[in-house]
Amino acid sequence: MPSTGSSSTAAQSGAAQSTKSRPAQPEAAQSEAAPRVVVVGGGFGGLSAMKALVRSGARVTLVDRNAYSTFQPLLYQVATAGLATSDVAYPLRAVTRRKDARFRRGVLAGVDLANRTIALSDGGSVGYDYLILATGVSAAFFGITGAAENCFSLYTRRDAIMLRNQLIADLEWRSLPGQAAGLAVTIVGGGATGIELAGTLADLRNIALPAAFPDVDPACLQLRLIEQAPSLITPFEPGLRDYAHRQLQARGVEVRLGTSISAVSARSVRLADGTDLPSDITVWAAGVSAPELVTGLGLPTGHGGRVITDPDLRVRGQDRVFAVGDVALIDGQPLAQLAQPAIQQGRHAAAQVRRLMAGQGTVAFRYHDKGTMATIGRRSAVVQLRHLRFRGTIAWLAWLGLHLVTLLGGRNQISALVNLSWRYLTWKRTGGVLAGDEPAETGELAGAG
Repeated sequence: MPSTGSSSTAAQSGAAQSTKSRPAQPEAAQSEAAPRVVVVGGGFGGLSAMKALVRSGARVTLVDRNAYSTFQPLLYQVATAGLATSDVAYPLRAVTRRKDARFRRGVLAGVDLANRTIALSDGGSVGYDYLILATGVSAAFFGITGAAENCFSLYTRRDAIMLRNQLIADLEWRSLPGQAAGLAVTIVGGGATGIELAGTLADLRNIALPAAFPDVDPACLQLRLIEQAPSLITPFEPGLRDYAHRQLQARGVEVRLGTSISAVSARSVRLADGTDLPSDITVWAAGVSAPELVTGLGLPTGHGGRVITDPDLRVRGQDRVFAVGDVALIDGQPLAQLAQPAIQQGRHAAAQVRRLMAGQGTVAFRYHDKGTMATIGRRSAVVQLRHLRFRGTIAWLAWLGLHLVTLLGGRNQISALVNLSWRYLTWKRTGGVLAGDEPAETGELAGAG
């Protein structure tokens, strides 16, 4: 098992700070004395916490099941073959190396609160003095029959790859002579992920399909969005919700509001009123819950299995364990499960660790709403800031610029810019579709046709 000791750079940083308040000590002694902070999860919240602990004097270890961080807001572009998977993934070791932290790849299997260690599924363990849980979430299927077995999700890089491969395989199948059957795609959930995926699929059908798959009739691709609430993207003001609804309908997406689903099969979805609708590909974007690994830790949990925290983001009943991001449920302060709250929570948790290391008390977290945005398709988006609302092409350009700027790594930013520019500028001529693999070749959901 890799050692949890700090790198020489981290030790030197801690030494530089410690000499300001006490006589110099041997580097090894300083390293041993430095508090150990373990951050579990390399998403928005975890990376934000890790970066905020730079030059804190702590030995910081980032733990994640993957060797890369995934930029979730653009996964739908990967799923619709507009971006390469490498465009939305960045190696975590490269991040930790620059921030004087270390990286340990592994899956969280348990937390020993008494001995301050976390157990990993590979049999290893990592000791901590302060623990920050930022594991993220997974799809919540709410007990609906067949949903977990027959739906695609869009929360991980692998989810996006599986959906892309199935979509391309189904279109390839229908391009063969004699295969004129329709392809029905159902998206469950009218939040930002749902409308972004629906709108991009509509653009793919309306603009790119004749060039990418000339033997497939665009009319055969049927797109449907189902939302249980009476409106789409409920966090937005009514005018922007209505705009998103109209834009999807104008693109040929069938939108069903106030509609519940009771069951999902491999080729259909059943509504609560008993109606069966054909659905060759069903994508679940209707809710999230904490992963099973978190619900089994023995920590207090609330709605969706999320970990309940006190206002300072410490897990209820714990002095040295924090939870941030989508997995955290702050007592008395429910927040949307978006990137910005996770980033701010990560910074706040790191700040509280610093305060505790200095013998100070913690302070409550306060979220500063910087606004939210969602794209509906080519040259169409909605932006809601504190005192400003706008939509259309300007909103779409603002959305595009923000997401490119916030991607990790200059190479990713350039590559994503090139791929998205190529897609939006050449769709009619080239199709703008990146190649995918056959689902059966990678052990994914198979059965095109």
